[in-house]
Amino acid sequence: MTHDSDELMRFHVSSAPFAQSGQLDAFLEVWGRKMLRMDIETLHGHPLQFEAVLRSLPGFAMASGPRSPVRVHRTADLIDHDDLLLIVMARGNAELNQQGRPVAIGEGEAVLSANGTPATFTMPTPSSTITYRFSRDLLAPRIPNLDDLVARPIARDSQALRLLVGYSDILNDQSALATPELRRAVTTHMLELAVLLLDGSTENQAAEGVRAARLKALKDDILSKIAQSSLSVDEIARSQQISERYIRQLFATEGTTFTDFVRRARLARAWRMLTNASQRHRPIHEIAGESGFRDMSYFNRAFRQQYNMTPSDARDLARQEV
Repeated sequence: MTHDSDELMRFHVSSAPFAQSGQLDAFLEVWGRKMLRMDIETLHGHPLQFEAVLRSLPGFAMASGPRSPVRVHRTADLIDHDDLLLIVMARGNAELNQQGRPVAIGEGEAVLSANGTPATFTMPTPSSTITYRFSRDLLAPRIPNLDDLVARPIARDSQALRLLVGYSDILNDQSALATPELRRAVTTHMLELAVLLLDGSTENQAAEGVRAARLKALKDDILSKIAQSSLSVDEIARSQQISERYIRQLFATEGTTFTDFVRRARLARAWRMLTNASQRHRPIHEIAGESGFRDMSYFNRAFRQQYNMTPSDARDLARQEV
């Protein structure tokens, strides 16, 4: 990784402006060769479409985005580091050819690539990838024979892969990256999840990263179902394929409970709807119901306790601030 601070570095790469100005050759040279260190070859007569959002922390980086059918070459003269790249096919399929090992990767699958040796990565159809870059200096001491894992497919049903991909969404959460300590924790957790994925025998070393990823997956699952008034810890346990006891333990690490998290999430949803100008015409009982509350008395009491005002007060306050 190229920077020493604990800041999260973000930038967006797109071929679209270059295509519009007829300067795709400049994109291929400046962004392709000089910045991304790759030769990009279009396939089957498709016009180049290349998008990537890059996020970087010390020791770890992530790039994601769609692209048209392309073949990417990393030649010896373009190699500038020897970190490891974990490539996940979010959509489409591809083939990696590295170290004399051609390997096909289907949708949802992943493959490890060593950036220190030449490679060719072919995506014959419109595709979308997520690429994680891990520092070799951090990864190699924890995984014996790391280079033997290069160009070996990783199955889409790998639980460790699902945890890693799900947890990496945290790079879009500003509150989770607000301090240097939190950003360092994210890097550590991503590294631990990569270790678990690539060498499952080291699960004890990845314990903290697994807990963090499990907790994020739990919260995401709950939030996707928060409007269901019947939502229960049993349903989430079945969905996540873990025990109810483990769910309670995970929330306890944050000093809370499943019930408290659900209640606060429902109240936050109700607050957003009550203070949204486009929702002003809707009765409060409808908003309460769509936030997962069946009992209006309980909703009013919980809302007042959380926000020190009634739902009507919240709506009135939002009107006054317009």
